[in-house]
Amino acid sequence: MTTSFNAPGPASEPVPVRPGRKLGPIADTVGSFHRAWLEPTRERYLASGRTLRELSPCVPLASSKLSELLRGVGHYPRWEVIHSLSAVLDIPSWPLQRLWKQAALDTGKSRDWVDRSAKRGPLATDQSEPPLEHDALRSRLEENYRRYAEAFLSGEALEAAVEGTFDRLWLSFEHALASPDHRRYAWDILRSTVAAKADYRDQWPVLADAAFDTVALRAETSPEGQAAQLTESLELFTAMSRLPPAQLDVMVLRRVCGFTPDKVSDLLGISLAAVRSDERHAERFLEHTIELPPETGGPTP
Repeated sequence: MTTSFNAPGPASEPVPVRPGRKLGPIADTVGSFHRAWLEPTRERYLASGRTLRELSPCVPLASSKLSELLRGVGHYPRWEVIHSLSAVLDIPSWPLQRLWKQAALDTGKSRDWVDRSAKRGPLATDQSEPPLEHDALRSRLEENYRRYAEAFLSGEALEAAVEGTFDRLWLSFEHALASPDHRRYAWDILRSTVAAKADYRDQWPVLADAAFDTVALRAETSPEGQAAQLTESLELFTAMSRLPPAQLDVMVLRRVCGFTPDKVSDLLGISLAAVRSDERHAERFLEHTIELPPETGGPTP
């Protein structure tokens, strides 16, 4: 599967100089949810100043196997290994375990393997509270994030994407606060998490399911009007899926979710002028592709 969305990168910062061989990069084959817990784990290791040889007895893994784990190569690790690593590096195990489980399923591990592996290792019983700022941000954004994700996902995939977004944000919240705009940082996590679970057709994300719950469709009461609007919406969403990511985000939030430009600006962490510019460029593309239906119904404040 090819996605056009990019996950936010960690903030650059100096790391302690350590003896021994330098840790190699994360393998290109590592998936989004695997990378979601692997990147903050690597960052905690690099910031600790400890060597793989010093860390090895605490995990326990041979330093060569620990290097493979931190690069995402070899067998997918059991939870008992990751939990030991989280304890040494002071990583909250509650969101880490949930991301570990989702990544295991995404790599092809069965639910039985995941359950057995989790039971053999210590449970993530700390259930520590996330930072107060994270909790406040989640309270403000969760429902809006869910509405965006519903344009691409449903069922378990939808729930996993929303939960995974805030788990990833928890593990990297220091980077979010240090970023130029924490709203933009959080949105990039949402986008990449949703993209990792979305269905694709010809390398473009599928939005067709969202046609059943648009503002315009809900405004139609007659069966004939709903059928006509559904046809228009399916055509519109097929064309929308081919927009660049920034324009696609704006159009989903405006046309599918019904949000005002001001609200879109706040959610994306970009200026109102940038929202309007992206919307204008998107509408020009759509006008040359299909006959763009007029907006129906009032936007959500």
